[in-house]
Amino acid sequence: MNFKKFLPHLISLAVFVIAALLYFHPVLKGQKMSQSDITQHIGMAKEVNDFRKATGEEPYWAESAFSGMPTYQIGTYFPNDYVNKLDGFLRFLPRPADYLFLYFLGFYLLLIALKIDWKLSILGALAFGFSTYLIIIFGAGHNAKAHAIAYMPMVLAGVLWVFQKRYLIGFSVTSLAMALEIKASHPQMTYYLLFVILILGIVELIDAIKKKKIPLFVTQSATLIIAMIVAVGVNATRLMATKEYADYSTRGKTELTINPDGTPKEITNGLSRDYITQYSYGIDETFNLLVPRYMGGGTYETLGEDSYTYEFVESIAGPQQAKGFVERILTYWGDQPYVEAPAYIGAVIFFFFFLGVFLVRGKLKYWLVSATIFSIAMSWGKNFFLTDLFIDYMPLYNKFRAVSSFQVVAELCVPLLGILAIKEFFFSKVDNSQKIEALKKALYVTGGLVIVGLLYALGFSTFEGIRDANYAQYEGLIDAVIADRKSLLYSDSFRTIVLIGISFGLCWLYIKKKIDYTKTIIALVALTVFDLVQVNLRYVNAEDFTLARKVDKPFVKSPADIEIEKDKTHYRVANFTTDPFQDGRTSYYHKSIGGYHAAKMGRYQDLIEFQMAKNNREVLNMLNIKYFIFPAQGGKEQVQINPEANGNAWFVDSIKTVNSADEEIIALDSLKTKTEATIDINGLKEKFDFKIKTDSIASIKITEYALNHLKYESNTTSDQFAVFSEIYYKDGWNAYIDGELESHYRVNYVLRGLKVPAGEHTIEFKFEPKVIQTGSTISLVSYFLLLLIPLGWFFIDKRKTKN
Repeated sequence: MNFKKFLPHLISLAVFVIAALLYFHPVLKGQKMSQSDITQHIGMAKEVNDFRKATGEEPYWAESAFSGMPTYQIGTYFPNDYVNKLDGFLRFLPRPADYLFLYFLGFYLLLIALKIDWKLSILGALAFGFSTYLIIIFGAGHNAKAHAIAYMPMVLAGVLWVFQKRYLIGFSVTSLAMALEIKASHPQMTYYLLFVILILGIVELIDAIKKKKIPLFVTQSATLIIAMIVAVGVNATRLMATKEYADYSTRGKTELTINPDGTPKEITNGLSRDYITQYSYGIDETFNLLVPRYMGGGTYETLGEDSYTYEFVESIAGPQQAKGFVERILTYWGDQPYVEAPAYIGAVIFFFFFLGVFLVRGKLKYWLVSATIFSIAMSWGKNFFLTDLFIDYMPLYNKFRAVSSFQVVAELCVPLLGILAIKEFFFSKVDNSQKIEALKKALYVTGGLVIVGLLYALGFSTFEGIRDANYAQYEGLIDAVIADRKSLLYSDSFRTIVLIGISFGLCWLYIKKKIDYTKTIIALVALTVFDLVQVNLRYVNAEDFTLARKVDKPFVKSPADIEIEKDKTHYRVANFTTDPFQDGRTSYYHKSIGGYHAAKMGRYQDLIEFQMAKNNREVLNMLNIKYFIFPAQGGKEQVQINPEANGNAWFVDSIKTVNSADEEIIALDSLKTKTEATIDINGLKEKFDFKIKTDSIASIKITEYALNHLKYESNTTSDQFAVFSEIYYKDGWNAYIDGELESHYRVNYVLRGLKVPAGEHTIEFKFEPKVIQTGSTISLVSYFLLLLIPLGWFFIDKRKTKN
C-alpha cells in the first residue's frame, strides 16, 4: 500500500477532527450541549428506554405520551439494523462534534469525487460544515436534520462517480451513503436531496442527448436506481414502519370534513397549507445568505452598551437595568414566527460562487446554479407561487412543514460551485485575462448585491417586526430598537464588503505572482473560517453546554410528581402547568395525555382540538386521567385527583352507531363515556349488531401491564361490550380472549372496544406489528445484495482487466 497516497487524506481527517473538537471544545471536558428538542425527546423516550433495559425487548409502543403511540418516530431499535452500526462507527466523536465531523467528511468525499486537490477540499469541507444554518440547528436540538444533511454530499459523491463511469465505487458509495441518509430519519431532508439528484439527472440527460449518448445515460440511471433500491431495502423496516404510522398521523389524510367551529375543513392528504408555509423565507430576507444580520439576525440578539436601545433604557431606568435589557432584544424584523439565526452561507464563499458562475464551464455549473436558484425560490414558500403548485401536484410535498429549510440545498451547492471556481482559477489553462475578467465580475456582482440590498432595505422597509408591540410600554423605545436594526444592517453590510474585497485581493495577488498557491489557500481557509465561525459563535457557543448529568437527566421530581408516584395503579396524568401537548417532561415520570412530537396520531390531534380544548370532562375521564396538575401560587404545582376517571376498562350499557368520522367526533360532545360508547360502522368488514343485556355484577380489571402486553380478567353473566382506555391502532394491537384471536373495534373515536362473552375470561392485548417482521426480512435480503453486487462487479472488472 502506498502510504504517501493516503497521507493527504489522513491529514484532512485530522484537520476535521481538530476543527470539530475546537468549535465544540466543552465536549473535551465531558460536557454536553443542552438542546431543547433533545431534552423533550429524553422525556418522551424514558419509559421505552427503561423497558428495553429491564427486559431486553423492543416494545414498539409507548404509553407515556399522547395516551399511547408507536415508537417508530421516538427511538426504536430495529432488528438487523447493521447500517446503524456503520453510522455509529463514523460518528465516533462526542455529540455534537460527531455531526460537524460528518459535515466535513461528507463534503470532502464529494470534492474528492470531483478530483479536487486535497487542500482545496479541506477549504470546501470547512466552508460547508461551518455554514451558519448547519450550526444553529444544533442549538434547537435538530440532530436528525443535521444527521441527514451530513450524508447528502456522500450520496452525491456516489452519484457523480456513476456519471463518471466509475460504476463499482459509484454504486457502492451511492447505496451505502443513501442507506445512511435514510437511517438518519429525517425524510424531509432526504426528499430535498432527491430534487438535487433529479436536477443533476436532467442536466446529464440534456448532455447525453446533445452528445447522442442516451444508452450510456440509461445504463448510469439504471445503476443509480438499483443502488437506491438497495439502500431503501436495507432500511425497509424503518421505512415501512414510518409509512404505516404516517398514514395514521397528522401527516396522513384526515377523515374529518369539518373544523371544530363547524366550518368546512380543507381536505388534504397531508398537512394544511398554512402549517406547511408557516415558516416561509421572505424574498428580501434572502439577502441574509450574504449579509448575516440583514434582517436583524435571530429573533433575539444581544446588543452592547454602544447601542441606541441601551442609551434609551439607561436614560429612563439607569445603567444596571439597561445592561440587562439589551441582553435579549427583538432585532429580527422579518415575517417568520421565530428565527434562531440567519441562514448565512458566507461572504467569502458567495464571492467564489459568483466567480464560478463566470469562470466554470460545463454541466456541473448548470446543475449547481439551477439547484441553488430552485432551492431559494422554494424556501420562499407562501411568498412565491411555486410552493402552491408543489403542494397541489408534487407527491409527498405536503407531508413536510417549514419550507424555509429547503435552503439546505443552497447551503450545499454554493460552496461546491465556489470550490470548483477556485480550482478553475488556480489550475485551469484559461488565459489570465479571462480569469481577471471573471474575478472583476464576481466582485461587481457580489458587492453590487450587498449595496442593492442595503438601498432596498433603507428605501422600502420600515424595519418594524411582528413582535414590536412588546416595546409599546415606553414612547421612543421602539424607535431606538429600529435604529439598532439599521445599525446591524450597516455594520454587517460593511463586514461583507470587506470580506469580499479581501477575497478578491488574495486572488489578485496570486495571479500577479505576489503570493504562491499554498499561501493563498491557507489565507482563504483562515478567511473562510473566520467569516463563518465569527457569526456562528453569536448563536451556538460554549454557553450552550452544561454538565453531562444535567443533560442525561434533565428533569427533577417535583413534590407533585412524588405525590402522584405513590399510586402504583395504572392511570394517566394531565399537566396543565404548561401546554400539555408541547411537553415531554410529564412523560418522563408519568403516563401523560400530552407529549412533544411533530407527528401525533391524527385522530388524537382531532380529539385535542374538538374535545380536550373545551375541557370535555367525559372525554378526559375515558382517557383514564386520574390526576390533574394545576399551577398554584408561588410557581408551585397543585395535584388534583379525578374521582370520575373511567379506569383501565369498563362495560357500557349502550352503543351508539354513527356513519362518519364527523358524526363520531361530534357524538363525544354529549356522550356519557362511562355507560355509553359510539362506533363508526362505516367501513367495518362485518355488520355490527350487538345487543347488550344489563349485568349489574359484571366486572373487568387489569391484572398485568407492560408496554406491549396488557392482560385483563372479566366476569359477566351475559355477553358484554368492554371499552379500554387505550389508543386504537389496528396495525399492531391484537386482542385475545382465552388465547384466541378476536376482532376488536375503534370506539369513542380513539379507544379500543371488544365484545366479551359471558363467563370468566382472560383478555389480552398484544402489540405484534407485522411490519417489523416483514421489513426485517427485506432488510436482510438487501444487505446480501449490498455485498453481492459490488463483489460481483469487482470480480467481473478484474477478469476483464486480466483478459
